[in-house]
Amino acid sequence: MIASKLQSTQLPFACLALLAMALISHGSSGMFICRCSALCPQYHSQRHRLLSSKGFLRYRSSPLNSSALGRRNGVYGPKTLSMGLEVRIRIVGRRNGGESWLESSYSTYETRLKSTNLKVTTQWHKNDDDLIKGIDGDVAKNHVVVLLDPCGKMCTSEKFSNDMYRWLEEGGSRLTFVIGGAEGLPEELKTNYGSTMLSLSSLTFTHQFARILLMEQIYRASEIKKGSGYHK
Repeated sequence: MIASKLQSTQLPFACLALLAMALISHGSSGMFICRCSALCPQYHSQRHRLLSSKGFLRYRSSPLNSSALGRRNGVYGPKTLSMGLEVRIRIVGRRNGGESWLESSYSTYETRLKSTNLKVTTQWHKNDDDLIKGIDGDVAKNHVVVLLDPCGKMCTSEKFSNDMYRWLEEGGSRLTFVIGGAEGLPEELKTNYGSTMLSLSSLTFTHQFARILLMEQIYRASEIKKGSGYHK
């Protein structure tokens, strides 16, 4: 086994990715370890298993044949290199509640996030039972699940940013936020998964509008992480 352990400050992400692929293309069974945490390039092939341990993301790779690699300028490399982090919003209710401006507002931040490595999707559920079933599936895949509820903890945008990327790291680059319907979250969810519960505000919003607030905070969190001037 070939092991490479590099600090994220030593090489840019592209170099780290090329090093990992170099180990793979030479037919070695290797482990590529980095401290880039959730921002590290992701390999979603069935031949790659994500292992996490004490702040490291480890990628154990099996040898790949040339058919799994693209060739460019005489050098083999991956056909696609994904750096994606996936955030899923599970919510009970209708998509826009009959008001198109809700979806338009959400799409504004969805478009802005396209330039980042964050992909946010929304899964609408017809009732609480359907919501619970979906969350049980996420938990079975070791995704971190965060419930949004008035009884949850409030935090600053800076802390939300830090927590969000930590949750992504803990969940193997997958994170689920849960928004209840008009009646709020079912008690079963609070009992089973209430250890991580967050409140966006002490004010009351419709669940569709709470989704927009969450989306803006997700985008803001990415900008805080990037160090841009969006968050002041």
